[in-house]
Amino acid sequence: MIKILVVDDHKMFVDGLESILEHEEDIKILHKCYTAREVYQDGRLEEVDIILLDINLPDQSGLDICRNLSKEYKDLKILVLSMYDEESYITEILKSGALGYILKNTGRKELITAIKTVASGKTYFSEAVTKTIMNGLMNKNKAAKNSEKIMPKITRREREVLEHIIQENTNQEIANKLFISLKTVEAHRSSLLSKLNARNTAGLVRITIENKILEKMSA
Repeated sequence: MIKILVVDDHKMFVDGLESILEHEEDIKILHKCYTAREVYQDGRLEEVDIILLDINLPDQSGLDICRNLSKEYKDLKILVLSMYDEESYITEILKSGALGYILKNTGRKELITAIKTVASGKTYFSEAVTKTIMNGLMNKNKAAKNSEKIMPKITRREREVLEHIIQENTNQEIANKLFISLKTVEAHRSSLLSKLNARNTAGLVRITIENKILEKMSA
């Protein structure tokens, strides 16, 4: 028997869950909480297998409840039922210890599947949530690729020249300090302007600082 605690501040929704699950022989709603305070004051949490948790509660975020209960009750499994199909919510709640995330407009069959899957210790996400997670990963990969484009391949000597340019040294001063010819410094400066797509020295300095190019090369 899978024993459930429902945590949601919408009584009509909770009543709907009860009507959906009341005929399931192996699933039972033990009790219901409408606020975070009621959850923490409930003395029967150790009897529960799964919490069906809403994110948006009147006195505390479901994210905080998830974090707190996951630390205190290691065997307690949390399945989120939410209206929010946003990557930031989904990512944070999963980091907080939830095993599953489905939307409140899900059907009876999927709800029962999600409950049984999470009860077995596996993760479950509705199709829409999975798409949101995948889109988030794709966007992050695109951002990473764009970041790589900003970071062209710069040679060790070009880096040394760039460091001196940032320090406002003239071409001749750079040549003297690096023991290379003035023409070599000018060639490196020209190469850096091209690689970083800068029009002049001021632009070169701005792009280097804004994109933390020297820090990235040191990492």
